[in-house]
Amino acid sequence: MSMLFSSFKLKDMELKNRIVMAPMCMDSCNNDGFANNWHFIHYATRAIGGVGLIILESTGIEPGGRITDKDLGIWDDSYIENLKNIVDECHKHGTKVGIQINHAGRKSEVLSDPIIAPSALAFNENYRVPTEMTKEDIIKTVNAFKNAAQRALTAGFDLLELHGAHGYLINQFLSPLTNKRQDEYGGNDENRVRFLREVIQAVKTVWPETKPLILRVSAEEYAEGGNNSLKTAALINLVKNEGLDMIDVSTGGVVPTKINTYPGYQVAQSETIKNTSSIKTIAGGLITSPLMAEEILNNNRADLVYLGRELLRNPYWTLQAAKLLEVDVKWPIQYERSNVVNKNGF
Repeated sequence: MSMLFSSFKLKDMELKNRIVMAPMCMDSCNNDGFANNWHFIHYATRAIGGVGLIILESTGIEPGGRITDKDLGIWDDSYIENLKNIVDECHKHGTKVGIQINHAGRKSEVLSDPIIAPSALAFNENYRVPTEMTKEDIIKTVNAFKNAAQRALTAGFDLLELHGAHGYLINQFLSPLTNKRQDEYGGNDENRVRFLREVIQAVKTVWPETKPLILRVSAEEYAEGGNNSLKTAALINLVKNEGLDMIDVSTGGVVPTKINTYPGYQVAQSETIKNTSSIKTIAGGLITSPLMAEEILNNNRADLVYLGRELLRNPYWTLQAAKLLEVDVKWPIQYERSNVVNKNGF
């Protein structure tokens, strides 16, 4: 029996398979943060293609918190309707939908707004130097995460992901490479995880206990003195009981560095976090083969597998994977005539 095509339940969310579309920035908004026809077609197509869970791309909790001014936004109630349209359409095809809410911190490229970070350190010579966040800034930003979670709930999302990876604001607080604060938000592990803890606690006041709350992390920072998978697991252990249900494991992006990528290059980090923190994980990293996805799941290296670039190349990867693994899955009725296992042959 295929593990990849087995169902998976997390809280009240039940997936028809264990294939996840990773959040990937589309940079397709018209400087206004609104989801548009591109986003609708892009996500609905992967739902038609049979993906079990789609996680929408990085969505800014405030205008200056976007990675670029082409990112999705969720800092106002006016964004709810278009996002809800995407959720509703994907649900029609049996796909669950999550959203990744984010503040880019020092890596924001939105030039119309000032940038903030735990410490006044630029990402590199091409980025602006951020303003070190005051306690008031921290309170305001935590509240923005909470308000974004409430809007995500209103839009009908099945899952909420906090973006704590790739060198964005939560990650900047977690990493000793980017957090040089001398107050209770910097220094030791307990202090560096404090901002994340406050975000989780605030979000949990509006996000239901019945719906999954997950965290994306950069488990390996690929730089001396930075976090690795064991250190990241230790940070997760400090906050997981606040209400985290799963960890979406990625790597890199905290500081400029060269990363040696290869198929499955982030799976070992998922395995470490899963075992060390006793928490469910999603693994990915240049996964293209259904057989490789089966190996990851069957060897208990992760609970779900995410695909990124491969689903950009092939929205119907899931249907083709089912054929390769000899699993009989339901095709969209409009496409049934092209089902290669259709006994009628036409």
